[in-house]
Parts: sequence; C-alpha cells; structure tokens
Amino acid sequence: MEFVDSLLVNLEPEVEDAEEETFMLYSQPIPSMNLGFVDSRATSVDVSVADRDYTIHQSPTVLSSSRAGGTTGAVLWRIAPSFASWLSSPSNPILVNTIHSNASILELGCGISPLSALALGPRVARYVLTDQSYVQRLVQRNLDENLSSTLSSGTSTPTSGRGKKKRSGHGHGAAQPNIRFTILDWETDEVTPSLTGSDEAHSFDAVVACDCVYNYALVDPFVQACADACRLRLSDEAFANDEEKRPCVCVIGQQLRSDEVFESWLKAFSTSFHVWRVSDSVLPAELQSPAGFVVHVGILRDEIKKGD
Repeated sequence: MEFVDSLLVNLEPEVEDAEEETFMLYSQPIPSMNLGFVDSRATSVDVSVADRDYTIHQSPTVLSSSRAGGTTGAVLWRIAPSFASWLSSPSNPILVNTIHSNASILELGCGISPLSALALGPRVARYVLTDQSYVQRLVQRNLDENLSSTLSSGTSTPTSGRGKKKRSGHGHGAAQPNIRFTILDWETDEVTPSLTGSDEAHSFDAVVACDCVYNYALVDPFVQACADACRLRLSDEAFANDEEKRPCVCVIGQQLRSDEVFESWLKAFSTSFHVWRVSDSVLPAELQSPAGFVVHVGILRDEIKKGD
C-alpha cells in the first residue's frame, strides 16, 4: 500500500509489544510537569500556535468540581499548543498526504481547546471537534473569539451539509462553518457518518486526539471511539473503488504520565490498530520523548488487510 509506505519512512518500527514500548519510553528521564496544565488557576491563557497568538478561556471551577464523568477537559493542557503547531505544519510528513482541501478531520476529546482546529481548519474541508457537553460553551466561545486570527491567512471550504446530531445545533462558528463542535461521549454516543456534518462526506481522513487518557476507565471507551471513527472509511461507498487505498489515519499525542495506564491504552489500541511511534526526528523538541511526550499513529488492522 503506497499510502502506508509513505508514512513508514517517518515512523519507528511497528509496535509489536506494548510492554517493550512502555519500558523503552519510561526508562528514560522524564521531566516533572505535574499533571501538565498550562495554568489550572487562570480563567484564560494566552498561547502561540504556528506563529499566531490565541486566548483560550477555561474553567478552573469546573476542573476542581466533583462532576461525574470527568473534568480534565475544562482547562488547557501543555501538549495542546505544540501538538496543534506540529499537526498543522505544512512540513508535517505524517499528514502530508492526508491534509488537503477536501479532507475531513475528527478530533476526539478536544476539551475547551479548539487550537488544532484553528490551525488546521483553513487547509481542510471540515474539522469536527468533539467532547462531552460540559465543554461546549467554552470551546464555542474560544472558536468564535479566535477565528479572526486564523481567517487572515489561507482559505477554507465550507461544508455543504448541516449536522445531523440533534445535540450539535450550536456547533458552527459563524465565520468559518467548516469548523464545528458536536457532542460525543465515548461511553454513551454512537459514532456515525453524521458526525461529518456534511451530505458530501461520510467518513474521515484522519482522527486526532491530544492527551485524552488519564486513567484506566477511559481506555476502552476511547479506543472504541477511535476504532469506530476510523472504521467509517471502510463502509464509505465513495472510497470503495479507491485505487490509492487511503485509510483513515489515527494520530494520538500524549504526555507520559502513568506507565501502567499508558501500557493499558497501548495494549487495547494495538488490538484494533497497527501502531507506530512517530520518530523524534520529525517532531519538534517539545513533543519528543525526552521532553515527556509521545505521538503514535494507528491504522486499522482491517484497512491494512484490505489494501494488501
């Protein structure tokens, strides 16, 4: 499969043993960053992504609350700006054949941060942010207030369809309708083609996630959401006769915290996906493993079999 071969050049050898991968990553010195918040006490933080400045509003109150279902998405995490900058870089070799003017991107567990969408949105047809309902107000505010910074460069292609999930009616930013937020709870909501919010697209070219797994309870629902989202490409009739065999690529960045939780995630993820770690040579210093971060790429095992 030519598409996969072009990816492998910039990836480490396929992960065959989750325990070995975990040991390799955690046996090196890892900087102490606590949990990895940018500033968990501030109601807003200023960050830079790809030479553009953004103000992200957040909620320390929600973070410290006892809300059932988690609160970690209420504030900005340190990996988010770096991941967004790398993800959207024109020189990013991992997504060079995935990011194009007709591409559809899905982000899982965005929290209150639309940074990757703001950075990448102008270069794709549609970018869909998803998370639980408690982040909706703030992520929409952050989209609306920061879009002017993004729109001053590049062009965007609006989606032609409207979101089909009845809970996503508040998901379109007026200035750039190809970026939208819709509610997706990994434990209760079904992943369907309607997530694209378009009558023209029924699957995604890439699924991305940034720092989404903090404990064991999140592992299985998160991995299932990744697999279900990527699997939409397999049932998309528009790609049934695609000679290039371009599968949906899953890109996951995370901070190295608990080795046990990480290993649990990697074992579960490897069940459905072929998994590779992105080489440090194609990552900025702040995303490399010595800095305490790692990025993995997954392609459904069903996709590789289909293309062989």
